[in-house]
Amino acid sequence: MDNLQEVQIRSKLHALYEQHRDLDDAINVFEQSGRADPLQLQRLKKMKLGIKDQIAKYENLLLPDIIA
Repeated sequence: MDNLQEVQIRSKLHALYEQHRDLDDAINVFEQSGRADPLQLQRLKKMKLGIKDQIAKYENLLLPDIIA
């Protein structure tokens, strides 16, 4: 992997971390409001999990392959 690819991956990771944090904040606000739509909460949580999966995928790209 060259330096440009690594920079692009790290940039994408940064954006994904922000989205994940924003969704977490939104979910907390909805839950604390006491009048949250359960279906909307479920959608937000599913989106958050999807972003977490993407984060894991990009983090794995940054790790060098180690032959055991």
